[in-house]
Amino acid sequence: MRDSWSALEPCHDGVYVNFLMDQGAERVRQAYGEDKLRRLRALRQHYDPANAFRSNQKIAPDG
Repeated sequence: MRDSWSALEPCHDGVYVNFLMDQGAERVRQAYGEDKLRRLRALRQHYDPANAFRSNQKIAPDG
């Protein structure tokens, strides 16, 4: 999959979310965009205020 993604790199400018590990907030922002990331963080804060599902490091509950 990674080889295929790399081969298609000239044709895209996105980020494949399922490949993200701990690459930092900027990479997550590239994957979702500002508006979607803001909505996802609001959902996370509403439904998981104690950060019980912290194993998913992609969407930080506190922004």
